[in-house]
Amino acid sequence: MELDDAYANAAHIPGAERFPGQWAEAAEMWRVQQAHEDRARLDLAYGARPRERFDLFLPDGAARGLMVFVHGGYWLKFDKSSWSHLAAGAVARGWAVAMPSYDLCPDVRISQITRQIARAVEVMAAMVEGPLVLTGHSAGGHLVARMLEKGMVAGEVAGRLRRVVPISPVADLRPLLSTSMNAQLQLDAAEAMAESPVLMEDRLDVPVTAWVGGDERPAFLDQARWLSEAWGCDMVVAEGRHHFDVIESLELADSDLVEMLVG
Repeated sequence: MELDDAYANAAHIPGAERFPGQWAEAAEMWRVQQAHEDRARLDLAYGARPRERFDLFLPDGAARGLMVFVHGGYWLKFDKSSWSHLAAGAVARGWAVAMPSYDLCPDVRISQITRQIARAVEVMAAMVEGPLVLTGHSAGGHLVARMLEKGMVAGEVAGRLRRVVPISPVADLRPLLSTSMNAQLQLDAAEAMAESPVLMEDRLDVPVTAWVGGDERPAFLDQARWLSEAWGCDMVVAEGRHHFDVIESLELADSDLVEMLVG
């Protein structure tokens, strides 16, 4: 369809086929290490459905707060198990990190996933005291941005939010109506509008930074810019990063991205 190539990331990243396996391997190694050190709480439930589970990674000593990372995959792919290693940077800075899975399209609609994540955030926040920061990649960037709609999460949890950093987010869902993947997403015009962060007007007053790779597809640079313009928030372009490696700096305690989130 008209915008298929605009939103096709893998087709424009050399060696793209290697990334999913590398993510899964790195995540498993880090998860096993954390479990061995008794700093991992795995497959905790936030709901009754099989994919309504999350992993929680703990720092040494009392946590300074909780960072939540929501994975991407166009609401169609992946689960929490491929991203555990991305908790490393924040955990090294003394923060706990929670990573949820969620149901995928076409089994559910995007609006249902949004509400799953809201429930997950509430359950995860109840396990760790202190400030709360949210980040997510691609579709996960969309989902964490949606958490800022007033009333999406409970008032006590909303009051603990300190920062939200959508990474390479899909902030306006309307272009996806013109992609082949919409056969699985099942978006219609009304849901695309209701689920688009750029159209959210009644938002929580929480600092937001849109983060995007400088070598991403023009459509994703546009998406980050549209969110920045619509919300009047900061936008950071990570030079030399594409859609698949823009998240790698979450592993590094001294990276600009981790500093933005938990510094």
